[in-house]
Amino acid sequence: MVKFSKELEAQLIPEWKEAFVNYCQLKKQVKKIKISRKPKPASLYPIPHDPDFGRSLFDPVRKLARTFSDKLFSSSEKPEIIQVRRRKSSEDGDDVEEIYQTELVQLFSEEDEVKVFFAKLDEELNKVNQFHKSKETEFVGRGEILKKQLDILAELKQILSDRKKRSLSGSNSQRSFSSSARNSDFSAGSPGELSETQSETSRTDEIIDALERNGVSFINSATRHKTKGGKPKMSLRVDIPDAVAGADGGGARSIATATSVLWEELVNNPRSGGGDFINRKKIQCAEKMIRKAFVELYKGLGLLKTYSSLNMIAFTKILKKFDKVSGQQASSSYLKVVKRSQFTSSDKVVRLMDEVESIFTKHFANNDRKKAMKFLRPHQQKDSHMVTFFVGLFTGCFVSLFSIYIILAHLSGIFTSGAQVSYLETVYPVFSVFALLSLHMFMYGCNLFMWKSTRINYTFIFEFAPSTALRYRDAFLMGTTFMTSVVAAMVIHLILRAAGSSASEVDTIPGILLLIFICVLICPFDTFYRPTRFCFIRILRNIVCSPFYKVLMVDFFMADQLTSQIPLLRHIESTACYFMAQSFRTHEYNTCKNGRIYRELAYMISFSPYFWRAMQCIRRWWDESNTDHLVNMGKYVSAMVAAGVRITYARESTTGWLAVVLVSSVVATLYQLYWDFVKDWGLLNPKSKNAWLRDDLVLKNKNIYYLSIALNLVLRVAWIETIVRFRVNPVQSHLLDFLLASLEVIRRGHWNFYRVENEHLNNVGHFRAVKTVPLPFRDMDSDD
Repeated sequence: MVKFSKELEAQLIPEWKEAFVNYCQLKKQVKKIKISRKPKPASLYPIPHDPDFGRSLFDPVRKLARTFSDKLFSSSEKPEIIQVRRRKSSEDGDDVEEIYQTELVQLFSEEDEVKVFFAKLDEELNKVNQFHKSKETEFVGRGEILKKQLDILAELKQILSDRKKRSLSGSNSQRSFSSSARNSDFSAGSPGELSETQSETSRTDEIIDALERNGVSFINSATRHKTKGGKPKMSLRVDIPDAVAGADGGGARSIATATSVLWEELVNNPRSGGGDFINRKKIQCAEKMIRKAFVELYKGLGLLKTYSSLNMIAFTKILKKFDKVSGQQASSSYLKVVKRSQFTSSDKVVRLMDEVESIFTKHFANNDRKKAMKFLRPHQQKDSHMVTFFVGLFTGCFVSLFSIYIILAHLSGIFTSGAQVSYLETVYPVFSVFALLSLHMFMYGCNLFMWKSTRINYTFIFEFAPSTALRYRDAFLMGTTFMTSVVAAMVIHLILRAAGSSASEVDTIPGILLLIFICVLICPFDTFYRPTRFCFIRILRNIVCSPFYKVLMVDFFMADQLTSQIPLLRHIESTACYFMAQSFRTHEYNTCKNGRIYRELAYMISFSPYFWRAMQCIRRWWDESNTDHLVNMGKYVSAMVAAGVRITYARESTTGWLAVVLVSSVVATLYQLYWDFVKDWGLLNPKSKNAWLRDDLVLKNKNIYYLSIALNLVLRVAWIETIVRFRVNPVQSHLLDFLLASLEVIRRGHWNFYRVENEHLNNVGHFRAVKTVPLPFRDMDSDD
C-alpha cells in the first residue's frame, strides 16, 4: 500500500507545492509525540510487588459506582479535548482574514509536543485558507472579465451580421438604381456614392452605441479624428467595473491591463475601399483569444478544486494519526473547523466551473457538450507498450548494424587507406548530419525523462498541448529509428562499394536518405508525429524571423540548441554543395571546398545561430524593457566574434591570429560560463543555504550540481583543441571534429535540464500554474 505522503507528492500541483499542507513536517511532529509517550525503562533492581498489598474492602463498591457513572453519562456529549478559536485580522484595513488558533482544554502527558503540533496545524490551515482565497478571488475576477469580453464579442458579431444583410439589400437597390439612371441618361454620381461618408458615420455611431452598452468607451469620442477618406479614427478600451477591479485588491484589473493586447486594428484601421469598421477575420481572432482564455480559466479552477480536496484529505489523515498516537479523539473537533473553513466551505469554484462549462458549450461548441469537454478537459496521452517495444527493437538493430559497419569499414580500409579520403570528404558530412540530429534527439529524450521524474512541468513552461506533447518514449523512438536508418544506409553504401557498383550511383544513397527525411518532416498527413513536426517547423520560422515575432520560451530555447549545432549546419552546407555541384558524379570534392562563395558562407552559417539569438534578445528587451536581455545579447555577440576569428585562424595560422583567437575565445567563454551558472541555472549564490548553489533544489543530492558545474566548465573550453590541433591525418581530423561536435550536443542536453529546472522554480516561487492569455479588448488606463 502506497503511503499517503508519497501519494500526495505525486498528485499535488508542482507550482503550488509550497501552498499545500506540509504533511511531512506534521508527520514528524506526531512521531515526536509518540516518542514522548513511550514509558521510561524499568530500574535494574525492581522492588518486588505484593499483589495483595494496597487492597481495600471498599474496592468492589468503588468499581460498582464507576460502572454506574459510566452508564449514566454515556448518552451525554463527551467533553471537548481541544477548542479552536477563530478571529479576524485586518492588516491592510480592507482585506479581512480569518485566523484559527487551537487551545488545549484537557491536559496531555506530553503537553509541550501537543501544543507544538496544534500550533503548526493552525499555521498550515491558515496558509491553505489564505492561498485558496487569493486564487479564488483571482479566478472569479478573470471570469467576470471574460464574460464582459464575450458580451462585447457577441455585440460585434451581431452588428457584423446585420451589416452584411443590409449590404446585400443595398447592393440590389444600387443595381436597380444604376439601370434606371442609365435609362434616364443621368451623368451625376449615384446617391450611394454621395452619401458614402454619411452612411459610414452612421454605422460607426451604431457600433459605438452598441459597444458602450457593454462598458466600452472611446478615447476622444467627442472630437473624433477623421482619416483622409473622412472615416472616424479612434481608440478602443474596455472599462472594467470598479467592483471587479477591487475584488482582489487590483489583481483582476491587472490581468486586463497588464497582460491583454490592445486590439487597435479593430477600429483604427478601417479597410480601404470597402469602409469596413470591423471584419470577420478580426472577429474570429478575438473569438479564438477569448476561447483560449476560457480554457485556461477552467484549467485553473480544476487545479484549485484539486488543491482543496487534497488538503482536506491531508488534514483528515494527519488528525487520525494524532488520535492513534495520543489515545484521544481530537480529530472530530478539529475536522469540524476544517470543514467550515474557507477552502472547503466555499462553493464559488464549483459554481464558476459549471458556469464556464455552460458558456463554453453555448458560444464555442454549438451547444455540443461533448465537443466542449474535449477543449476544457483534453485527454492525456496513454503510454503504449508498443512504443517501448519498438525502442528496444531499434536499439538492438542499431547496435548490430553499427558493429557490422565497423567491421566492413575495417575490412575495406576506409579509415586507414589514404586512397579513401574522398569517402570522408563526400559521404562523411551527410551521415554526420543525421548522427548529430539523432544524438540531439536522444539527449532531448533524456531531458524529458528527467523532467518527468522530478515533476518539472515542462509542458506548461514550453506551452505545449498536453494531448500532443512529445513524451520521452516517443523521443527515444524517433532517435533510435532515425539512427537505425542512417546506420543501415551506411552499411548498404559500403556493401555496394565493395561489390564494385558504380560510384556515382552508390554515392546518391546519402542524398536519397536526406530527401526521405525532408519529405517526412513536411508530410501533411496526420502520421509520424505531425503536431510535433509542424511545431518544429513553426519554431524554426520564428527563430529565423525573430525580430518580427514575439519571443516565447520555446523559441529562444530552440535557438540555444542551434548554437550548439553549428558543425551540423556546416555539414548541411557541404552536403548541399556536394549534390548541387554534382560532385557525386565527378568525385571532385575540392570543387566546393576551394570555392570562394563556399568559404564565405562558412562565416555566415557560423554567425547565424548567434545572430538569431541576439535578435531575440533585442525583441525581448523591446517588449519587456528589461536591460538584462541587452546584456545577454552581448554574450552572443562575443560568441559570434570568437567563432569568426577561429575560422580565420584555421585558414591563416599566424601568430597574430592566434593571439586574437585566445583573447576573443577567453572573453566569450567567461561570458558564457557566468551566464550559464548565474542566470540560466540560478546557481553560484554565495548567500544560499546550499553552499554556492541556490536555496531551492529539485535534485536531493547536492553533489550532482557541483559535478554538473565542473562538467559544463570542461566542455565549454573544448575550443582549445582548435589551437593545439591534435591531428595526425585527415581521417583522425574528421573523427576528432565529430567527437567535439558530439560533446557539445551532450553539453547542451546537460544544460537543458538545469535551465528548465530554474524556470520551473521561478514559476513555483510565483505560484504560476495557469497561463495568462492576452485578451482582444483592453483597458486603456495602463497605456496612459
